[in-house]
Amino acid sequence: MTQTAAEIDKELAIVVERMPAFPKSVQRILELTRNVDCSSKELVGIIEKDPVITLKVLRVINSAQLSLPTKITSINQSVVYLGVNTIKNLALSIAAIGILPSGNAAGFDIERYLLHSLTTAIFARQLCTLYASGEADPGDCYIAGLLHDFGKIVFARFMPEQFGQVLARCAAETGMPSHHAERELIGADHTVVGAMLAAKWQFPAPLVECIRNHHSPEARDSAMSDCLRMADLISRLHERGDSENPYREGEAPINPLRFGVGLGRVIESLGDLGTLHAEARGFAQAGRAS
Repeated sequence: MTQTAAEIDKELAIVVERMPAFPKSVQRILELTRNVDCSSKELVGIIEKDPVITLKVLRVINSAQLSLPTKITSINQSVVYLGVNTIKNLALSIAAIGILPSGNAAGFDIERYLLHSLTTAIFARQLCTLYASGEADPGDCYIAGLLHDFGKIVFARFMPEQFGQVLARCAAETGMPSHHAERELIGADHTVVGAMLAAKWQFPAPLVECIRNHHSPEARDSAMSDCLRMADLISRLHERGDSENPYREGEAPINPLRFGVGLGRVIESLGDLGTLHAEARGFAQAGRAS
């Protein structure tokens, strides 16, 4: 029997409630760093109180990808070398990765999802700096990229039978966007449940709406939304993980007034994609390591 909208909403609310809480230490980091006058000493103090995040931050910083000239042994040193924003994004990424399940009955590829999310986050941060300076915060664009597809994790973990059917439909009908299959087979797509989860985790309303609307052509344009959607497109185009939603030829351009009509030029403006991708891989490896 087909579910009513009210029944679908109730089911989604139940599964979102079953997701773990976002670590309070990371919520505090986000609150602190929204203040432009926040001190690095305060940031260091919060991170050092969380031994798991501290260990993983140091692991990334001392990884081969960053190739720092000396071994970093404290969070205070890491802030000096890499800056407040990089350490904040790293702590946030580690926290989000820590919530991911090790496996799922739906057959959803968590590693592909993770690489796509981290790469999209890094691209969105860069795009904001280049194309939306003063209109949006690069750190908020990073968070939007990191969390934009988290609704798929909720589906894979708590609605595996239905989400498995979504994955099978997309595999059988090449070119079908996953959010279209989700609406047909579940009654709502990952943007809806992802926004519900971001609201539960007490992220700001503009970020929640950005996650909710990132597949909605009718949604009002915003700097954060533009950067997220372009970052998502580039990540999928260059196969930096696709979160089970491969790039499709002929996808509509993202806000030509902001980016122009030449996608190639936008990609060139990001610089060396390999370097940015290496950053994403480093974050992923550290976050998944025990």
